[in-house]
Amino acid sequence: MNLVRDILRNPAFDFSVTCLQTFQEQAAANPVYKAWLEGIQTDPQQITHPYEIPFLPVELFKTHTIRTGHFAPELSFMSSGTTGQRSTHDIASANDYTAVLLEGFRITFGPPEQYRILCLLPSYHETGHSSLVFMCRQLMQFSAHPDNGFYHGQTNRLLDLLYAPCERPTILIGVSYALLDLAENVHAPLQDTIVIETGGMKGRRVEMIRDELHEALCAGFGLDTIYSEYGMTELLSQAWSSGGGIFYPPPWMQIQIADAEDPFHMLPAGRTGLLQIIDLANQHSCSFIGTRDLGRLRDDGGFEVLGRADNSDIRGCNLLIT
Repeated sequence: MNLVRDILRNPAFDFSVTCLQTFQEQAAANPVYKAWLEGIQTDPQQITHPYEIPFLPVELFKTHTIRTGHFAPELSFMSSGTTGQRSTHDIASANDYTAVLLEGFRITFGPPEQYRILCLLPSYHETGHSSLVFMCRQLMQFSAHPDNGFYHGQTNRLLDLLYAPCERPTILIGVSYALLDLAENVHAPLQDTIVIETGGMKGRRVEMIRDELHEALCAGFGLDTIYSEYGMTELLSQAWSSGGGIFYPPPWMQIQIADAEDPFHMLPAGRTGLLQIIDLANQHSCSFIGTRDLGRLRDDGGFEVLGRADNSDIRGCNLLIT
């Protein structure tokens, strides 16, 4: 059974049942997750509710191969860090990855065939093996517009395209610092264009909170709203924001918030803590990822990303890092 395809075909699937089924399978067939659960003295058979499931620290993707079962990966993604160890995520099926990203995109934007897609992701091209670059290539492939492409180092060409008449609306996807650089060269408000920032200054500019970033981009591009994408090398799915920095995950993905001082304790909506992500599409890796991103959950299932907690260790993470 291809659970990923079953989930995509049946948006009314029972999340809790599928979540617990996935947990039991990964607790048994994912050696790293199994060892980590043993290290924190968690008996998988005692887990009866999704809120009881422990989340694997995302740092372990830097030091271990995280796989459920045995497979020859069709894709291997690496995180974009340029110093220290980089996370690696092996993908069992390129088709499954593409199906998931397309369905998640359609939920927010509709079919990619409706758009011209222009991308500005210089640092991700420089480091290679980027899941974000792969995502954009797939969207451009399905869009099939002749102008689609990556425009790093082609500011004048990109501006010409943004101002030229086009039979389709344009989506401009870019890393934050590159969008800010481009906005400084804009001479008139963009028309019929959706700008999607993917985060990240990569040391090229001073870090900004999302509200400040969006305010600067709105002013630079002459837009009322900036969209956003939230994804990670270690996940299979993405969450999208249609503005205001509020992300909504697809039906097979849920967010919990953990206490930053005790990541095994979950917080209610409205409290700030660490984002803990259930990504049921991540069947061949780990569907339960504890991140170092600070965020806040909303009552309607949306969430905000407020920054990073980089300088503290997750309790239990050192049980496996060697």
